[in-house]
Amino acid sequence: MIEWSEFLSAMVLALVRVGGMVAFAPFFSADALPVRTRAVFTVLVAFLLAPVVAGLRGAHAAVDVQTILGELAVGLVYGLSLALFNEMLLFAGQVLGLQLSFSLVNLLDPSSSIQTPLMGALLQWMGTLVIVAAGLDRVLLASLVRSFRAVPLGSFAMRAATPGVLVHAAGGIFLAALELAAPVLAATLLVDLGVALMGKLSPQLPVMSLTVPIKTLAGFGLLAATLALWPRFLEAGFDGLLDLAQRLVEPTAGLGGG
Repeated sequence: MIEWSEFLSAMVLALVRVGGMVAFAPFFSADALPVRTRAVFTVLVAFLLAPVVAGLRGAHAAVDVQTILGELAVGLVYGLSLALFNEMLLFAGQVLGLQLSFSLVNLLDPSSSIQTPLMGALLQWMGTLVIVAAGLDRVLLASLVRSFRAVPLGSFAMRAATPGVLVHAAGGIFLAALELAAPVLAATLLVDLGVALMGKLSPQLPVMSLTVPIKTLAGFGLLAATLALWPRFLEAGFDGLLDLAQRLVEPTAGLGGG
């Protein structure tokens, strides 16, 4: 039976760790979820975890600057690692929008007043749908809860290599985004080559008028045909980033590139 003061200290520290993840992780940080809803969810999870994590071996449930920064670092490692998932989808959407002649079509986010590319917003919504349908949001939350056993309250110490690993993983989102957009890129490139050859054979052909609609139709057709393969790719990317976050947090795990 823990004391009331120890319970409150454990709840505050758990709140900091969970809040760091909720602030940046996909789905939990979505603008579609009201801020009050996210705040209530974070407080509720911390309240439920407090009596359990306070009694774990090695837990140091004392509220001070060092322990708060440590718990915040754990939550941010989870949140920022998984935030790369959304950035990958946004970059892939920008590439697809450029190839499908939608580079000037943007959506205005009413909450942040920032313009988001149309295809980037579409892919981010699709990624959120895959996360919810596959239950990856619950997997992420369960992994964060298990982190209290691997890294008890007040015991986290960030390693010097952690920032470098995160930067390396951030660089990998460009390759992952290009892999995601590769089929459409290949199709639009073939359309460009085909229309260029037709223009050489028939100089009277209105090449500029034909290129844009043909590229758009071919790109959307191939995009629709490959949608069945996207959930598996997105789940694998999400799982890889989650494994990276776990390796960065657990003291006995080895660091590697994401």
